[in-house]
Amino acid sequence: MGNEGRLISIDRDKTMLARAAEKLSDPRVSLRQGSYVTMREILDDLGIDRVDGVLVDLGYSSDQIADEQRGFGFASTGPLDMRFDSSNGEPAGELLNSLDQKSIEHILSEFGEERLSRTIAEAIVEQRRQDSVWTAVRLAQLVENVYRRTGMNPSGSHVATQTFQAIRIYVNSELSHVEELLTKTAPSCLKTGGRMVVITFHSLEDRLVKQCFKGNSFWQEATKKPIEPRPTEVRFNPRSRSAKLRVAVYHPTTP
Repeated sequence: MGNEGRLISIDRDKTMLARAAEKLSDPRVSLRQGSYVTMREILDDLGIDRVDGVLVDLGYSSDQIADEQRGFGFASTGPLDMRFDSSNGEPAGELLNSLDQKSIEHILSEFGEERLSRTIAEAIVEQRRQDSVWTAVRLAQLVENVYRRTGMNPSGSHVATQTFQAIRIYVNSELSHVEELLTKTAPSCLKTGGRMVVITFHSLEDRLVKQCFKGNSFWQEATKKPIEPRPTEVRFNPRSRSAKLRVAVYHPTTP
């Protein structure tokens, strides 16, 4: 960061910001709660016009998975929430009770690319007629039962991975936020020649980032292919195995 550098960290989760504050007690560091699409407003509030670089990590942390009250992990027995900012939006459990079967099926197919989206949606609607209280454990068991009944084999990861991914993306409007970031927010915040770095963790995110970088003339791609973790990193940090990093340079006058 250097003596004259400055770090502005934005997170929707106030719990993560509180933990960051314990380790980043430096006057050059500013911590702000919000989505990265609110970056322009945050910079205005700090009296900053434009920045040299933006790094966005689209993953969620081990601490969030371990928190029983968040519902991110398959084994969580607390409420099925899945919101990064628990003060905004509807918890996942409430949405599963209010959405119709077709909408749930669409979410699972569109945001999770779930092969059994229709069958899982049917099971969710049937289950909520009996008991409308959702936990992560209960949802994971429901998906496991669907796969067991259909005789389909999972592809290595937990059978509920795509269902949880889809619901989390929908609850937090993740893909629409990524698109807004790369087409509107970041261009309004970066200096000419500034770098935009994005770390994704599943194919939907990576595909969207790639499309935004290629489809907007103000981005000049610095990585033709995404940078992926080496085997040694994956061995020490298994959750990094699906990470992909892409970089683009902001040039507003690029034809």
